[in-house]
Amino acid sequence: MKIKKLIAAALALCLLCSCAAHSADNEIKNDSAGSEKGAVTIALSSEPATLHPFDHSADICGYMNRMTYNKLFITDIDTLEPVPELVESYSCSPDGLVWDFKLKEGVRFHNGEEMTAADAVASLKYAAEFSFCTRYVFWNSVELTGDYAFRLTTSAPYSLALNDLCANSATVLPKSLIDSGNDFNLNPVGTGPYIFKEQSIGDSITFTSNPDYFDREHTPSIEEITWRIIPEGSSRTIGLETGEIDLVIDVEPNDAARLEENEGTNILRRDGTRVCFMVMNSQKAPFDNMDFRKGLNAAVDRQAVLDVAAGGMGKAVISPNPSAFPGSTDEGAIAYSPEESAKYLAASGIELDKLSLSCIVYSDETRRSAEVIQGCLAEAGITMTIESMDFAAFLTRMLEGDFEMAVAGYTSSNMLTYMRGLWHSESIGASNASRLVDPELDALIEEAERTLDPEQRQEMLYEICRRTNSLSLLVPLYTPSVVRAYSSRLGGLRVSPSFLIPYNELYIVK
Repeated sequence: MKIKKLIAAALALCLLCSCAAHSADNEIKNDSAGSEKGAVTIALSSEPATLHPFDHSADICGYMNRMTYNKLFITDIDTLEPVPELVESYSCSPDGLVWDFKLKEGVRFHNGEEMTAADAVASLKYAAEFSFCTRYVFWNSVELTGDYAFRLTTSAPYSLALNDLCANSATVLPKSLIDSGNDFNLNPVGTGPYIFKEQSIGDSITFTSNPDYFDREHTPSIEEITWRIIPEGSSRTIGLETGEIDLVIDVEPNDAARLEENEGTNILRRDGTRVCFMVMNSQKAPFDNMDFRKGLNAAVDRQAVLDVAAGGMGKAVISPNPSAFPGSTDEGAIAYSPEESAKYLAASGIELDKLSLSCIVYSDETRRSAEVIQGCLAEAGITMTIESMDFAAFLTRMLEGDFEMAVAGYTSSNMLTYMRGLWHSESIGASNASRLVDPELDALIEEAERTLDPEQRQEMLYEICRRTNSLSLLVPLYTPSVVRAYSSRLGGLRVSPSFLIPYNELYIVK
């Protein structure tokens, strides 16, 4: 099976107030290329497993997609509400069943073709063929209604229609390339602010600016952006300090304070929506035993994990559902308590001295988390081994259910989408990493999606949160702060609580 078909959805599986040592908003934009011809280098810890927009929902791959593609809608960087991107205008019928959209005119793909509604319709249908996108296919039919207009029809009102049109599945590709069988991993052609130039596997991916970008107010001023794959956190930090790197996506926690104090480097922080957790495969023994799962939850000191894994930058949590969104509650969740852990483990009937568990990880941060968990479980009388691997291999194992435990994380722009991804049985093989099958919970999630009244829907979210807290399928660890480190030569940096950076707004400071 091709590796790009093995990307697990939104395991990131895959970060509201920002602060920085120096405010990028106060810097002066340099529209000229400058002595370095506008070249910028960004460092991240793991290599994206695909450049295809539909064949994943991992954050790292999404970073690349934002360079080359646009979607029908996009999540606002501050409010996290859906706003039009390629859509000019839209309307919904009074019964909530028919959505009409008009696209912006004059938008061109990187191959020179003008975008029309035929491209949007073909892209939506093409996306529906990918397992990572099927949960965003809320429509029953999609049809052309004009050169730049199309219609989506649903069988029932759907409260997250516009949110789902912010997902990767709403990326618009050229119909001509879809029809010809273009490999969008090897040849990513979209309408985005940057054009794919080249990829050196295991080392770097380079993009050049799109001079014909449709959003003339945000045409990129940086001519070339190169993403460097640097697994070692200390090496990313050194690269930033020496000027080799301009922006670090995965900041080494132990280096953040130093970078914040350095004259030539800045730190940008925001509260995040991502939840980091240790997931248990409920389809494997002994994780099909709820008392055992609760015993593990009570055995883990979350604050210790946060301090060691993320340098304390974030908030320790006990619910697997993000507290940043309405509908969150800690009711039914298991807090750290060695005494309660011993009671749950005894009630499970599992012979701990005959047990050896395995946990897979893919980065320095997830390994540090696992090492703290390993120590906590040892105190409870449980042996756990840790297996490190690269990101692609990790996601392969997760997708196929070939693991016992794993340290991962998940994020979304709203609570209901998060719950659909993490808990609905249709997301098994994607972001439902615990592989939970619960028809009653599935029905409750689907009912919430059909409920247009915000107050009624929020009550359903509370119920879903309480139910999933009590299942203890994950050991929630922490919600990390969104932290980005960058050079003083780089301006215009903004980041959303769910990781989004508008790369076309970056510029080089005079």
